[in-house]
Parts: sequence; structure tokens; C-alpha cells
Amino acid sequence: MLFNKPSIDWLIVGLGNPGREYERTRHNVGWRTAELLAKEAGVRIDRVRFRGLARAAELAGQRVLLLKPETYMNNSGEAVQLAAMFYKLPISHILVISDDISLPVGKIRVRAEGSAGGHNGLKSVISHLGSQDFPRIKIGVGAKPHPDYDLADWVLSGFTPEEEKALAPALEHAAAAAQELIRNGVQSAASKYNGL
Repeated sequence: MLFNKPSIDWLIVGLGNPGREYERTRHNVGWRTAELLAKEAGVRIDRVRFRGLARAAELAGQRVLLLKPETYMNNSGEAVQLAAMFYKLPISHILVISDDISLPVGKIRVRAEGSAGGHNGLKSVISHLGSQDFPRIKIGVGAKPHPDYDLADWVLSGFTPEEEKALAPALEHAAAAAQELIRNGVQSAASKYNGL
């Protein structure tokens, strides 16, 4: 008997690193946003698929696959490519949520496309998809405290209690922006949430 593969309209990828020690680090705000979206949809991202954890859900009237790559940040593109190919999704329907050190903690930015901007996870996704023309939501995690500070140490560090307070609404805004983007497009999401 043949089974039809469930249709998926959008792939929503939250970038991060697996392992309890990374859960609350700056690099894992993408994962945390994906978890918020899962909660909103009433599901858990707990199926082992596409070299990550995944779960299909309905959000903003669309069938989406929530994906948290478990390949570690530098190889995130492997999971994204596998899921995108399986569901034959166009690049414009792959939404990637990541951290951004160029934005202050608490700010988000919605973009239709763009370069990796030095972000290894985005670099991997661009490399595996062969395109940088996918929408993304960047969540500010703050700049390094001084130029000599090691970047890897910074993005793998945790937030201060004050930063966590500023981050909480930003994660909610990022989750809301993801749904707005799916519902009404990148420009609508950008005009509503950029600068908040």
C-alpha cells in the first residue's frame, strides 16, 4: 500500500546546539523560539528526523514543519537541506530563526534574504541550500563586551538575569513575526516587528 507523504507548506528552522549545557546560551535563541511556536501549536518538537528534532504543526493556517537541527551550529545546513528536499519546498518557504550579535538583546530583525554575516549556522544553511534567498528572523543577543573577547566563547555564554528579562519579549515577538511572515509575507512581518 502506498502512503501519501504529508504536505508541508513551510519549514521553520530554529538554529541552536544540542545538549543541556547549551540550552540557555546566546546561540540557542532560535531553538527557544521554535519551542515557543510548538507550544502555541500544542505540539512538542520531539521526533528524530532529518538529523534533528522535528514536528509537523499547524500555524497561521499553514502546515509547517518545526525543525531544531541537532548537528551542532556549524553543520545546521545538513538538516535544513534534508527536510527541504524531502518536502520539495521552495527556498522562499524556508524560514530560519537565529541569534545575531549585531543587534542588542531584546531586538529582532526580519529579512527576506541576505548573507551569513559571519554566523556559522547561516553559513552552513546557505552552503547546503545553494542560496541565501530564504527569509530569516534574527534575534539580538548583544555584541561582544570588548573586541578581544573570543566570539565562540561569547555566543556560547549565557544571559545575565537583566538580559533574560529583555530577551523574553523578543522571543515572543520572533514567534509572532514567524506567524505573521507565513500569513502575510516578509514585508508585513518586517514592518510590524523590526525595531521593537
